[in-house]
Amino acid sequence: MDLHGIDLNLLVAFDALMKERSVTRAGIRIGRTQPAMSAALSRLRGLLNDELFIRSPAGLQPTPRALDLAEPLGHALAEIQRTLEFTQTFDPTTSTATFSIALSDHPTFKVLPVLLDALRQKAPGITLRIGNFTARDDAITLLDAGEADLTIGVPPSETGRILTQPLFSENFVCVMRRDHPAAKAPLDLPAFLSLSHLLVSPENDRFGLVDAALAKMGHKRRLAVTLPTMYAAPLVIARSDLIATLMAGVIPASGQADALAIRSLPFDLDPIGFTMSWHRRNDVHPAQRWLRDFVAGLPLDE
Repeated sequence: MDLHGIDLNLLVAFDALMKERSVTRAGIRIGRTQPAMSAALSRLRGLLNDELFIRSPAGLQPTPRALDLAEPLGHALAEIQRTLEFTQTFDPTTSTATFSIALSDHPTFKVLPVLLDALRQKAPGITLRIGNFTARDDAITLLDAGEADLTIGVPPSETGRILTQPLFSENFVCVMRRDHPAAKAPLDLPAFLSLSHLLVSPENDRFGLVDAALAKMGHKRRLAVTLPTMYAAPLVIARSDLIATLMAGVIPASGQADALAIRSLPFDLDPIGFTMSWHRRNDVHPAQRWLRDFVAGLPLDE
């Protein structure tokens, strides 16, 4: 195919259609009218000799040819944008840039309110597009695809193309309803093991950090309930005889602190760390670098 005859704007339109699966939303994403987007799609179909997107009740469905093109074209466009913007200075006080940030469950509650308040004061023109993810390596997928500029969660698996920086850590505590019979006495290991437990496991694994620590001591606890989200746990605990081992920062953010009793764990359990991660291709981009420095400077321990 002769590249001299390809309009770069068509590739931008294709990328928007791929991400939005809607002509209208794709047009909004890149600032074009619906007729202009429809015309771009028609030109793309002729250029590539493929329907590319098929209308369905669920929106535009990409053809196999479109799926094959999506990732390499997305990477190419991101690299072009990075190259063109590299020499530009970034002034957060006047910028109207949009950043995409994906957060896992706990950072959404802990980091996002602090970040939004700080941006309102320091960079009021900045727009955030917020996403979420569950499994730790979902962060890698989002960063690879260019769907997130930054992710915040537990550290993903090590890979040379994904860079990380520690943000904060959380200690674990044992939580039960305030009038639980076990709340009347110190919580020792026999008492801990005698109770029914709730496990928070975003990846649906029934063997968590607590279970690993107990196994090293030759013990096993009884798991009665497994939940995928951390912030549902305090609500369940406050209305049951279950106990749970949760990050200490979850309790005040859940709004259930008055209904819960908090006890130290009767064994050692290391804190869990949270990091921000970004793709190596964005490492030296001025705006991206400013965003990372800004997030790193947030008062998350207050």
